[in-house]
Amino acid sequence: MQEKRVHQIFVVSVSLKGLHALVEIAAGLALYLFSADAIARWLDEIDRNGWIARHFPASEQHFYAFYLLSHGLVKAVVVVGLLRQKLWAYPASFAVFGAFIAYQLYRYSYTHEFALILLTIFDLFVIALAVHEYRLLRKHLPTH
Repeated sequence: MQEKRVHQIFVVSVSLKGLHALVEIAAGLALYLFSADAIARWLDEIDRNGWIARHFPASEQHFYAFYLLSHGLVKAVVVVGLLRQKLWAYPASFAVFGAFIAYQLYRYSYTHEFALILLTIFDLFVIALAVHEYRLLRKHLPTH
């Protein structure tokens, strides 16, 4: 596969991670700004099957607000660094996405939610692309 095509796939994949980060930030802020009752009414409107309510109990609203906001912010910083080809962002992405993978697999061991496996596979794919990009970037750095 051509390097240009691999780079395009990398940019799209990292951009999707960035979009996911923005959704997490928005959700975290919403959990901080709105009451549990307001959120429950809103979720009832969009989630007729109750999947979200089963997985995000109102009693843990502040935990999920903190989790989503911090998770989204960390991911957003790494994504911006990767898209700007900042060298620090590549090892940071390996560590951050690796930690997310570990947590997702831990959660999977309790919930058996297939979505966690899909998210883990996507994270591994992004890490593999980031490793490839990092190697290319370092190879083309001027030597001093």
